[in-house]
Amino acid sequence: RLVQCSDSKMSAVPINVPSDTVKLRLEKTQISRVPRAAFYNLAELRFLWLTYNSITTIHPSSFVNLKALRELRLDGNLLASFPWEGLRDMPLLQSLGLHNNRLSNFPAHAAVFLPNITYLDLSSNRLTILPPELLDLWFPLLDKDGGRAQRRILGLHDNPWLCDCQISMLMSLSMSLGSPVVLMDQLLICSRAAGQSTILLTQAQFSRCTRPSVQPAATKVISPLGSNVILRCDATGYPTPTLTWIKTSAYTGRRPVMQNSPQVGVRWSIIILNGLSYKDAGEYRCRARNMAGISEAPIKLKVV
Repeated sequence: RLVQCSDSKMSAVPINVPSDTVKLRLEKTQISRVPRAAFYNLAELRFLWLTYNSITTIHPSSFVNLKALRELRLDGNLLASFPWEGLRDMPLLQSLGLHNNRLSNFPAHAAVFLPNITYLDLSSNRLTILPPELLDLWFPLLDKDGGRAQRRILGLHDNPWLCDCQISMLMSLSMSLGSPVVLMDQLLICSRAAGQSTILLTQAQFSRCTRPSVQPAATKVISPLGSNVILRCDATGYPTPTLTWIKTSAYTGRRPVMQNSPQVGVRWSIIILNGLSYKDAGEYRCRARNMAGISEAPIKLKVV
């Protein structure tokens, strides 16, 4: 069943939509907000179009119970922000349209909720920066099954991007052979700083932007109980990456960590473990991060 409403006098999301509706279109109305659980009774809904209204606010729980939804379109509204965490309520969602809104920030945590989205249109907004977490999502080093990464279609044009590593890496990777990402429009423009004149991204020179690469001194370490051990990793990338250590199991307390950058594009870090106990055993991950991306390497410590 298709339900379409285009009443220019409508100011609220209707509550009497038939429960067997599969496609709902609310377009060109005066609706300005989408309240909590606005579509809770529409469990069979697969397509939801809320386009060209006056929506400024969406509650994080607006889409509760839309477990069958495949497509959500919010083009042509007045959204300055979007509740990305609300995507958890739409586990089958594949297509998300946010074209022609007022989004100025694409938060890093959005990547957590976007793995299943294969069509994302963010064109004609006010976005300036892409977080590196999204590059790791869209261009994984190796997909989980060891095969090809999931193909995605992205609309990023007509935004005031800053000429930085993320956007240049995105352009470069999307144009490579076999890229998992297809840009709707490859004519992206950017500026060196806010307010400066814009240039075509393909004309910008970002040859030095390099995603981090991490190399541990050893991937497996075996040390006796009560001994002292130092775990080390080295990273390269540009801009020079920062390094952090993560322990997968419960951490037993603060341990001294040192890091240094002997030259641009290179950094090393060590974690010092004195008086080893069995609780110190486990996997330690050395994570490198810069504006071009994130990479990490594991080190397994066994205490005998």
